[in-house]
Amino acid sequence: MRARVPGSTSNLGPGFDVLAIAVSRHVEVALEPAPALEIRSFGEGSDLPTDRTHLAARVVASVLGHDRVAITVRSDVPPSRGLGSSAALALAAAAAAGADDPLEVAVRFEGHAENAAASLLGGLVAATIVGGAPVARSLPLDPRLSYVLLVPDRRLATKDARAVLPERVPMADAVHNLGRLGLLVAGLGDRTKLLAAAGDDRLHQDARAALFPEAPRLLEALRIAGATVACWSGAGPSLLGICDSAAVAGDVRRAGERALAEAGVAGTAEVLAADTRGLVVER
Repeated sequence: MRARVPGSTSNLGPGFDVLAIAVSRHVEVALEPAPALEIRSFGEGSDLPTDRTHLAARVVASVLGHDRVAITVRSDVPPSRGLGSSAALALAAAAAAGADDPLEVAVRFEGHAENAAASLLGGLVAATIVGGAPVARSLPLDPRLSYVLLVPDRRLATKDARAVLPERVPMADAVHNLGRLGLLVAGLGDRTKLLAAAGDDRLHQDARAALFPEAPRLLEALRIAGATVACWSGAGPSLLGICDSAAVAGDVRRAGERALAEAGVAGTAEVLAADTRGLVVER
């Protein structure tokens, strides 16, 4: 069995732990029966230990009840960069193992739902936990939008990015994010309604800037170059510029490259498309 899923960019500013968009980087997991566990890993994440601690091995064993399989992982989603690599890998491994509900399995390992939901459904999703189970819904996404990702050559573990967040937030900040969230969903569905203010956030980005102090400067460079919305991608350190056309995205990518160099941050700037297929399984 073989399963292929896209990575994702999540939060999108005000949509903390709720919104995600599947993007055109992918993880593929293939399984074959074997006398004992064997893991082969290619591409991004291939430097991780290939033993029973590997996320794919743990997910597959939880679905099958054993690990007598050969697992092949191919990925172009870099780990610990805010592109949903763990969620994509968990979902692909669960699907390749034949799980009845791959999303439930992935969320059990991930703890939150939006990245895995985007990898499953493709496009723009809203996802959360209701009654202990993940619930995800697809939302309209304007196909004319383009996405510029600044991907630094540094990792930021999600647990570390969460550790700096406050346990309580002011009511005014919560209301601020809810208002922007509504504007963002409307604008992602129709690019003519997308406002720069729709990407504003008061819940997580400022706190996480302590872990990536160059981020505010880089986000401002994306905005100046023409990105309608500029925000962190997931828990970072990747940064996202949402552009209203491919032509604008090209200009923003070039400006992003210059901004990375000027800030002394090694990394890449690239234009990605939304992946609208989501999970693909081949038997």
